[in-house]
Amino acid sequence: MPFTVIRGDITKLTCDAIVNAANSSLLGGGGVDGAIHRAAGPGLLAECRTLGGCRTGEAKITGAYRLPCKYVIHTVGPVWQGGDRGEEALLTSCYRASLALAAEKGCESVAFPLISSGVYGYPKEEALRVAEETIRAFLETHEMNVILTVFDKDSFRIGEERFREITAYIDDHYAEEKKAQFAYRRNEAYGAMPTAALSACQAAPKPAKKAKKPLFGGKKAEAEREDGLFSDECFLCDKDEAVPEGISGDLADRLKHLDESFSQSLLRLIDEKGMTDAACYKKANIDRKHFSKIRSDPDYRPGKRTVLSLAVALELNLAETEALLSKAGFALSASSKADVILRYFIERKNYDLFEINNALFAFDQELLGA
Repeated sequence: MPFTVIRGDITKLTCDAIVNAANSSLLGGGGVDGAIHRAAGPGLLAECRTLGGCRTGEAKITGAYRLPCKYVIHTVGPVWQGGDRGEEALLTSCYRASLALAAEKGCESVAFPLISSGVYGYPKEEALRVAEETIRAFLETHEMNVILTVFDKDSFRIGEERFREITAYIDDHYAEEKKAQFAYRRNEAYGAMPTAALSACQAAPKPAKKAKKPLFGGKKAEAEREDGLFSDECFLCDKDEAVPEGISGDLADRLKHLDESFSQSLLRLIDEKGMTDAACYKKANIDRKHFSKIRSDPDYRPGKRTVLSLAVALELNLAETEALLSKAGFALSASSKADVILRYFIERKNYDLFEINNALFAFDQELLGA
C-alpha cells in the first residue's frame, strides 16, 4: 500500500531502499544506525567514508551490501532542544530529502525509522506527526510505497484523551456484545436461562461462521479466494449466464434485475462526491494498480479493509458505509474491535485515515488500506 506502519526490524525488510537515521559523520553509531551498519557489513562503512559526512536535514545514498534492499539512504535528524530551534523544519527536511533521493533512483518502495525519536530526544508523538504529514504530502504527487517501522507500540501513540475515549466506547459497544454472545452459547450448551436474559442474548448478532469452501475449483478460483472475491457464499450463476434448467421464473426474473455491483456503486459515489479517481484512492491509501482492478472489473469484490478505506475516503456516514460494505459481501460487526473503533470515528465525522490507523495500531488491530 502507499503508506503503512509496521512494528519490526527495518534491517530485515525487503524493499528498494531503507532510510538510516544516521549521525553527521555517517560512520555508524547506536540504535538504528548501528543495527543497519552491522547488518550491511563493512562495505557500507567503507562507502560512507567517501561521502564526507552529512548535514542535519540532508540525505545521502549508498549501496545496501548485505541488506535485503538496493539502497540505504542516510539522513541526519535534529537533536531535540525544546522545539524552538528549528527542529520541526529540519526533521521535515530529512523525510523530504530522503524521499526525493528514493524517487530519483526510481525506487518503488522505501522504509523509514521514526527519525530523531531515539537518543536525539524528539518527542515520539511529535516525531510521528511530522513523519505522517511529510509522507502524506509527498504521496499526493508521487506513486511509491512508504513504510514506517517502529520497534514498539510506545513509538506510535495516539493522545491519552483519545485513547481513553476509544477505550470507553469499546467497553460500551464491544464488551457487552461479547458478554451477550457468551451467554447465548452457554444457554445452548447448558439449558434454559431467565426469559429476559435469553431475549437479550438472542437479539445479539451471532459469531461469524467459518467460511465454507466455495463450489468452485481450479487455480483461478484459488486466486479469487485469496483476493477476497468469495466469502462463505456460493453464487450459482452470473447475470449474463443462461438460467439453469429447473430455476423458477420468479427467481430467473430476480437474477435479471440484480442491484449494482460494488465497482458500480463505488464509481457512482466518487462522482456524487465530486472527487477524481486519483483523489479517492490516494485519500484511501490504496495502490493505484489495485484501484484500477476495482474500476476495470464490475464483478471484482475487494477485501473488507479496502472497502472500509474507500468509505473513509468518501466520508460516508454509517448507513452509507454499511451499504457499500454490503456490495462486497461484508458488514460492520459489534463483535469486531476494529469495526467498533471505525464506527467511533465515523460517528464523530472524523475521516482522517491516518488518525484512524493510529488508533487501530494502538489497540493492536490491522490497519486500513490495501
